[in-house]
Amino acid sequence: MKPVLAFGLLLASMPLVAEQAASDGPMAGGQGPDSLISLLSLGAGLVAVIALIFGCAWLVKRMNGLTGINSQAMRIVSVLSVGARERIVLVDVGGTQILLGITPSAIRTLHVFDEPVVTESGRVEGDFAKRLQAMIGRNWGDRSAADRGDRGGDA
Repeated sequence: MKPVLAFGLLLASMPLVAEQAASDGPMAGGQGPDSLISLLSLGAGLVAVIALIFGCAWLVKRMNGLTGINSQAMRIVSVLSVGARERIVLVDVGGTQILLGITPSAIRTLHVFDEPVVTESGRVEGDFAKRLQAMIGRNWGDRSAADRGDRGGDA
């Protein structure tokens, strides 16, 4: 906060310095004190803006660090885009997996699973998961021969 206070005092004193320089009159050699004052003012303003940018970047970085303190309790397991701005998200909250439908105007709970659908290894488990997998046509586990055939035989 000290640089901000110093910058505020510098800005507050600029009109007084400019008024005093104007009352002194032009200096010998054709250059008035106004050009020196202008350069100093411009340099101080530039330094203040750069300091303000670095200060804001530091503050944003520090604030982001506070939000990730308890990131183990909640995590996104999987995301599926079903439209231009609509998504289906599988979220793990304290060991319970919740299927959410997300649109630009709302977030709705589609299903709360009794047992985890996707484990830590990424393998799909459970009857509902297999049906959901079949509906969306994506294999989250090992790729089968039929899946390789659908993609034209590429590995």
